[in-house]
Amino acid sequence: MTSATPATNSFSHQDISKASPGMQQYLRIKHEYPSMLVFYRMGDFYELFYEDAEKAARLLGITLTARGQSGGQPIPMAGVPFHALDGYLAKLVKQGESCAICEQIGDPATSKGPVERKVVRVVTPGTLTDSDLLPEKSERPLLALHIVVQRKVVTTGLAWLSLASGALRLMEFAGDAQSAATRLRQELERIAPAEILRGDSADLFTEADNAHTNRVPDWHFDQEHGYQSLLQQLGVSNLDAFEAEGYGPAFGAAGALLKYAQATQGRGLQHVRTLNTESESEFIGLDAATRRNLELTETIRGLESPTLFSLLDHCKTAMGSRLLRHWLHHARRDQNVARSRHAAIGVLARQDAAGMLQQVLKQVPDIERITTRVALLTARPRDLASLRDGLQQLPQLQHVLAPCLQAGALLLDQIHTALATPEACLDLLQRAVAPEPANMVRDGGVIARGFDAELDELRGLSENAGQFLVELEARERERTGIPNLRVEYNKVHGFYIEVTNGQADKVPEDYRRRQTLKNCERYITPELKAFEDKALSAQDRALAREKLLYEQLLADLAPSIGALQAIARALAQIDTLAALTHHAVRANWCAPQLVNEPCLDIREGRHPVVENQIERFIANDCQLGEEHRMLLITGPNMGGKSTFMRQVALITLLAYIGSYVPAASASIGPIDRIFTRIGASDDLAGGRSTFMVEMTESAAILNGATEHSLVLMDEVGRGTSTFDGLALAWAIARHLIETSRSFTLFATHYFELTQLPEMHASAANVHLSAVEHKDSIVFLHAVQEGPASQSYGLQVAQLAGVPQSVIKSARKHLARLESQALDATPQLDLFNAGAPQADSAPAADADEALRNALAEIDPDALSPREALEQLYALKRLL
Repeated sequence: MTSATPATNSFSHQDISKASPGMQQYLRIKHEYPSMLVFYRMGDFYELFYEDAEKAARLLGITLTARGQSGGQPIPMAGVPFHALDGYLAKLVKQGESCAICEQIGDPATSKGPVERKVVRVVTPGTLTDSDLLPEKSERPLLALHIVVQRKVVTTGLAWLSLASGALRLMEFAGDAQSAATRLRQELERIAPAEILRGDSADLFTEADNAHTNRVPDWHFDQEHGYQSLLQQLGVSNLDAFEAEGYGPAFGAAGALLKYAQATQGRGLQHVRTLNTESESEFIGLDAATRRNLELTETIRGLESPTLFSLLDHCKTAMGSRLLRHWLHHARRDQNVARSRHAAIGVLARQDAAGMLQQVLKQVPDIERITTRVALLTARPRDLASLRDGLQQLPQLQHVLAPCLQAGALLLDQIHTALATPEACLDLLQRAVAPEPANMVRDGGVIARGFDAELDELRGLSENAGQFLVELEARERERTGIPNLRVEYNKVHGFYIEVTNGQADKVPEDYRRRQTLKNCERYITPELKAFEDKALSAQDRALAREKLLYEQLLADLAPSIGALQAIARALAQIDTLAALTHHAVRANWCAPQLVNEPCLDIREGRHPVVENQIERFIANDCQLGEEHRMLLITGPNMGGKSTFMRQVALITLLAYIGSYVPAASASIGPIDRIFTRIGASDDLAGGRSTFMVEMTESAAILNGATEHSLVLMDEVGRGTSTFDGLALAWAIARHLIETSRSFTLFATHYFELTQLPEMHASAANVHLSAVEHKDSIVFLHAVQEGPASQSYGLQVAQLAGVPQSVIKSARKHLARLESQALDATPQLDLFNAGAPQADSAPAADADEALRNALAEIDPDALSPREALEQLYALKRLL
C-alpha cells in the first residue's frame, strides 16, 4: 500500500518568477497538484518535469532528458506522445500512481506568451472511468473512511463509490478498538477498494492490501456537510427512502468521497443517483483466509485460473462478469434472494433459453460504463455507436424471454420489463451518430448525414473540392500546355499547382511561387487561393460545428441516464443467470433446497473446480444437523480431506448466491458465516510464524463462529510440538462442539481426537479411504464412516520420491515408537476429562476379551478389507 504525500520538487525552493514564462505556468499548475504526476501538454507530447520526469522515466521505462535550466542546472524532462497517453496512464495507475492531465485550452494563434493551459482530468486508482484503464471484469471502487472515538467506543463510517457504474454505498459499525479494527479489515477485504481516503490526522486501522491511500483535510469529513452533500447529490430532502437516516461518521465519509470524486472529474456526478446501505447481517461472512482458501476469484498462488469465477464465467458481457464476481463475494443471507435466482435458472433451463440469450448478449456492449462516460461528458463517438447498436438488441432479448414469463420466476418477469427499449434515446442516437464514426471528435465524421443542415452544407463544400481540383487541373494543362501539371493539397502548404523544372518556361504570369523543391516548383493562382480559403474555412467550420453538435448530443442524452442504468442492471442479471444456467445444464448440477431448519445435507457432492480438472471425480455425501454438528475427518495425506471440506463450503456458497450446485441433491439451512483454517502459510513481513498465523485464524473462528456458521478446520495444531498441538486441537474441537455449536468439518492426523464422538453425541467420525498394495498406496477418495486405520504417511513420502533408504529407516523407527506406545500405560488427562471413571473389574474383563480376540487373528490370512474390519472390531472391543 502506498500513501500520497506532497512531492518535493526542486522548484519548491526557488523563486518561480525567475523561470521562463512557460515554466512559470507549469510550476503554478504543479503547485496545485503536488502529490500527482502532472502531464503537461506541449504540442504532440505530454511532458513531465523535475522529480515527476525522473519518477515517470523509472516507472514507465521512457527516456529521461532535459529542457532548459534552473539555477544553473538542467531541468529533467520526460515525455510521451499524446495519442499513446492512455497506455502509459494504465501502467501508472496499476502501480498506485495518480496523474493530472493538463491540456492547452487557449488558441495558439491568438495567445500572447504561453498558450493557456489547465488540468482537465485527474486520474487516480479509485476514480477511473475510461475503458482503456479499467479492468473489464472487476470494479475498482473509491472508499472513504471516517473513524470517531468516544468513551472508548470506536464508530467507523465507510462510504464507497464505483465511479464507473455510479453505485454508492454506506456502512457504519461500532465496537471497542480491537473488534473495530478486525471488522474494518474484514470489510476492506470484502469491498477491495482501489483507493482509500482518510483524514490527515486519522491513523487508526487503515491497513488494506493493494489499496492506494490518500490523505485529505480533516474538514472534508464534516458529518453535517456530508449529509447535505448526499441530499444534494441524490436530489432528496431526507434519506429515509435509502434507510440511511441516523448515521454519523458514514455521512462524513460520504462528504469527503463526493468532494474528491467531483474534483477528479472536474464536474458533477449526475450518474450517481441512488444510495445503498449495507449491514453485517446482510451477507454471508467470508474473511480473507476463507476467500483465499476457497479460491473464489484468485488461486492461492495469486492466479486468475482455475477458480470458481473462471469456471462459472460464461457471461457474454463485461457487466455480467462483474455481477457474477460481486455475487461470489457478496452472498446474501436472505434465502429468498437465492430462491428467486434458482427459480429463474430452472425456467431458463426448461425453456432451453440460455443459449439463445447468450447469442444476443454477445452483441451488447458495456452499457453500464458507457452510460457513466455519457454522464461525465467523456464518452467517445464509438461509445455512442456501441450504445446505439446495443440498445437495438433489447427487443430480441425480450422476445427470447417471452416464453419464460409467468412460469414461476418473478425475477425473469422483472428483467423482461426492465429491458424495454428507451425509444427517445435510441432514436436520437440513430439520427445523430454516423454508422461508423471516427474514434475522436476532432477527426470529424462523427455526426450522421442528415442530422444537421448546416453541417451537411459545410461538408458539401469540403467534399466538392476533389471535383473542383480535377477540373482545374484539366483546364490549366490545356491553358499552359504543360501535360504533367498537377493540382494537389497537403496540410502544411494547402492547395498548390506543381510544375517540373523542365516545364518552368511555360508557367503563366498569374502563377505565384509558393514553394521551391529540388525537381519542381509549386505555385498558387488567384482562383486556387480563393477556393482554398473557402474550402479550408468550410472544413474548419465543419469540425467546429461537429464538436458543438457532439457536446449538445451528450447533454441531450442526460435525461436517459437513469433508464440506461436500469437497463444495464437488467442486462447484467440476465447475462449472469444465463451463464449459471449454461454451466448447470452442461455439468449436471442440481437445484439446492434452502430450508429454515439447521441442516447441511449434501448427497453425492463434488468439488466444482476439481471435477472439471480430472477425468473421474468421486462424489461424497455430507450430512450435518442437530444430531451431528461435527465430522472428524481422518485419512492419509493426499486422500482428499481438504478437497472434500472445500467442496462442502463451495456448494453452500453456490446455493446462497443463487446458483445450482454440483451434487445429486442438497438441503441447506441458515448460514451466517463460512470460516476456513486450511493449509500452512506464514506472514514473515508481519512478524508472524506459520503457527502464529494458524492460531490467529483459529482465534478468529472461535470468537466469531455461531450455531449458524460453517467451519472448516484442517490439521490445526500441527505447527507446534506434538503434545501442545494435540492439546490445542482437542480443546478447539470441544469448544466448537460445546460452545459455538457450528457445523464443523474437522480434519486431523491426531487419531486421539477420534475419541471425541464417544463423549459428544453431536460429533461423528468419517475417513477418506485408501488401500495399501505392497509398498504403495491407492487413494479411493471416498468418505466412509468411522476413523481411518492409519495415516499412510510413509507411503505418501515414498510416492513423493523420498529416498528408499530414508523410508526403510523411518519404518524401523516407527516400529520402535509403536512398540513403546503399546507398552506405555499412562493416558493424557485431557482425553479422560469429563469421562466417567470405570472400576477395575470391568477393565480386567475387557483386557481378557481383547487378548482372546487377538489370539484368534491370523494376519497373514487376511485381505486388506478383512484386516480393516478386524481392526474396527478390536477398537470397539477396546
